[in-house]
Amino acid sequence: EEKKSLFKPNNINQKKLNRIMLLSDAAHSLGATYNNERTGMLADATVFSFHAVKNFTTAEGGAVCLSLPKPFVTEDVMKELRVKALHGQNKDALAKTQKGNWEYDIVEAGYKWNMPDVLAAIGLASLKDYDATLERRRQIVNAYNDFFQKQDWCDTPMFETQNKKSCCHLYMLRLKNVTEQQRNAVIQKIFDRDVSVNVHFKPLPLLSFYKQLGYRMADYPIAYACYSREISLPVYFALTDAQVETVCNAVFSAVHDVLSPATAAP
Repeated sequence: EEKKSLFKPNNINQKKLNRIMLLSDAAHSLGATYNNERTGMLADATVFSFHAVKNFTTAEGGAVCLSLPKPFVTEDVMKELRVKALHGQNKDALAKTQKGNWEYDIVEAGYKWNMPDVLAAIGLASLKDYDATLERRRQIVNAYNDFFQKQDWCDTPMFETQNKKSCCHLYMLRLKNVTEQQRNAVIQKIFDRDVSVNVHFKPLPLLSFYKQLGYRMADYPIAYACYSREISLPVYFALTDAQVETVCNAVFSAVHDVLSPATAAP
């Protein structure tokens, strides 16, 4: 209560909430859970990305989920967001096709945020099979874990704890006791075996824009340590068991080639 008293609302909505708003960037975590609740229900507002590389995709776009407490009315907030997404129009194209309903108004400047209907249709159709997609992703990451947890030269990611369950968007393998240059050499060897891998993610201080703002990688040693030895292995619904085995063997052979044979022993 003492900390809550420090909050000073600056507008009507802040006064209604009477505390700092909790906004979640849920990115690709559709289907993940925390304390048996799905992401999308854990904050006042949650934003998902449905970009082409996400677990669930509409090719581009995303979704906003609201879980605001009273006295907020979710339907009213959604109407307000819909106006902002339609360049400030108070009616969408479908509403204007109804008999006698052609007239519309522009009530604010607004933005162009609305998802095209054809992409929304792709999303609605894909949603029906999403649980099967998640199950296949879990099978793939479990197969990777079965292989790589036997190796003493890498750390494997954790996908489930007592109160958390991942949506298995990425399989982020980390090599032990390697330099960034050695990691890069391993990646090249994997590509030479016709297996595509990636790195997630480059820390911001390594990117030109943030360097120009004065950020220094030396100030973030833990972020660099995680990045410099990480390799993301492919995880997607259509990946077959045989292809998973091919990936495992390619990584194993690449590590064996770049590092000492003893380091990469099975």
